Amino acid sequence: MEAPPFSITEDLVPSIAPKPPSTTSMDFSGLLTPPLLLQDDPTECGGQLWPGGMVLAQYLLRCRMPALKDKTMKELALSLALALHPLRPSYIQLTDLLPILPLLQHNISLNAPQTPVSAHVLEWGSPTSDMIPSSPDVLLAADCVYFEPAFPLLLQTMRDLIGPNTVCYFCFKKRRRADMNFVKMARKVFVVTDVDDDPDKQVWRREGVHLCEFLNRHNQFKHQGLTLNTRYEIKCKK
Repeated sequence: MEAPPFSITEDLVPSIAPKPPSTTSMDFSGLLTPPLLLQDDPTECGGQLWPGGMVLAQYLLRCRMPALKDKTMKELALSLALALHPLRPSYIQLTDLLPILPLLQHNISLNAPQTPVSAHVLEWGSPTSDMIPSSPDVLLAADCVYFEPAFPLLLQTMRDLIGPNTVCYFCFKKRRRADMNFVKMARKVFVVTDVDDDPDKQVWRREGVHLCEFLNRHNQFKHQGLTLNTRYEIKCKK
């Protein structure tokens, strides 16, 4: 049987087999010992490593180590939060969509963190369950800006989670002009400040990466050394 006119068959363009999952070892420029082991899933957007997560994790390891001890920590789609367990937060809670949950649990088991770590399903825009309490000390969000129709849902979830004493570190790589629309939306709700004390800032800014702090407008000056308001008390490791 002849192929329809102008059709492209697999003989001309062979299908590409999906890459198998792989495990990566990361020490974040020598800041993390032993290194983090992280398995990815190339078939899922949330199962891959992205630039914002790498920049955020390294920044926190380098510049926020003393301030994160004994703090409650929650993340939005950032498995790299596992790298922060040596900072001794009181617990780390990973969240993502249901298809990513087994991968999160597997990565927890790979690293045997000393800090209690749990993984939970969280759909942006949906009410948070009792398993995901609001107002952690620290909220981490990286590489969440990629689909503009989801911006209102992400913003609603952040409004639900960022309490009066919460510090949110938000990092993303700008790929489209529309990506900055989320930051504009966030400035109407939170106090948003660019992070500028990272020694690597010139490097990641050339790559289009942005790193900010989001604070609740009602109480943005009482964060016990976690925020930019007191960052100069903490010297970053070069």
